[in-house]
Amino acid sequence: MGWSLAKALSRVVSGHLVTQTRNRDAIARAGLSEGSDFTIIDTEDFGRPIWLAGVWLKKMTGLGWTTSTALSVLPYYLFEKRLWDRFGPEIERGAYDVVHRITPLSPTSPSLIASRCRRAGVPFVWGPVNGGVAWPKGFSDVLRAEGEWLSYVRNAHHLLPAYRSTRTDAAALMIGSRSTWSEFDGYHERCVYLPENAVDPERFGDPSPAPETGPLRAAFIGRLVPYKGADMLIQAAAPLIREGRLELEIMGDGPQRAELEQLVDREGVRSGVHLRGWIAHAELHATLRSCHLFAFPSVREFGGGAVLEAMLLEVTPLVADYAGPAELVTDATGFRVPIGPREVVIDGFRRVLTELAADRSRLPAIGKRARQRVLDWFTWERKAQQVNAVYDWVRGLREKPDFGMPFPDGKPAF
Repeated sequence: MGWSLAKALSRVVSGHLVTQTRNRDAIARAGLSEGSDFTIIDTEDFGRPIWLAGVWLKKMTGLGWTTSTALSVLPYYLFEKRLWDRFGPEIERGAYDVVHRITPLSPTSPSLIASRCRRAGVPFVWGPVNGGVAWPKGFSDVLRAEGEWLSYVRNAHHLLPAYRSTRTDAAALMIGSRSTWSEFDGYHERCVYLPENAVDPERFGDPSPAPETGPLRAAFIGRLVPYKGADMLIQAAAPLIREGRLELEIMGDGPQRAELEQLVDREGVRSGVHLRGWIAHAELHATLRSCHLFAFPSVREFGGGAVLEAMLLEVTPLVADYAGPAELVTDATGFRVPIGPREVVIDGFRRVLTELAADRSRLPAIGKRARQRVLDWFTWERKAQQVNAVYDWVRGLREKPDFGMPFPDGKPAF
């Protein structure tokens, strides 16, 4: 996300990219010149031992990715200190109109330089930031399976140095979800709703119609971990698969793979569930194009980039009405199943799948509207225009932008 947004912004503003040393080679391969286009800040002397400690901790305790997010705060303080040592004098001289911190994405990572930028009279922009989605009721077993014990003490990040000053001294806070918006209560006068996800249409090619005859085809793309819900999708689809009315393409891999293989055999649906594992993008896109639906019952998804990819290819999304995906999909561009305990989600997905297996005639029109929604709001070009509108606001060149929350259907006006 950081690279894609920075690249898109470089087409509309004159900017200088500052990033971690581990990104140097990839950015150079993309054609940027170190020094004139980007600067590297090296914190590996401290950051790498912290990262290795996180890997060891997760391996020994089973703690989830929230652990990595928490540990990453420490080396990022050092990153910003060294960044200010290098660029602080230039910022204070007014060499830059805006300082924009794109990553880390998590709202739990404060910034040491927000207050310094304010004192220098240079607007500090943060985001889009996203995270903090609460676990829905009825999924405590999934929380335990994911090792996300730190979610119980997540508010401890309020005690971190610069937590409050980041929010009070930033000129603009770009917020990626309604859930995160609620965490910024008291700072909404400087908040702009702006989801972080977007797609590059050039990477995908044109959509192609899914088969008009044969069984309904549904795709799932994602890591095979409990909260993504591939097991719930298989259970929801099982009766239709046994009747020969539905096929599932599951693309991705992860620690739940063996469990899903057993579930497929237990449900007697081996002939209609294709567990593809990790596959190349070209093959993934070709398989996705051959499907009528993108079925994604994730119960704790902050963003939902795969949902946008499917919509761009005119593959109708079917998602849980919760968190990120529910803010990307509208009633005109897909299907949202009410969130609830596991049985509620399974029953909801089964109901929609059953209806569409009986009559898929409305899917092409929904798919075309879904694609248009992505082109209107969720390309990196559009994202750069949205962010540039925020830049203009903090520079006093326009009123505060309000794109809607969530984004509405229809063409935006920036």
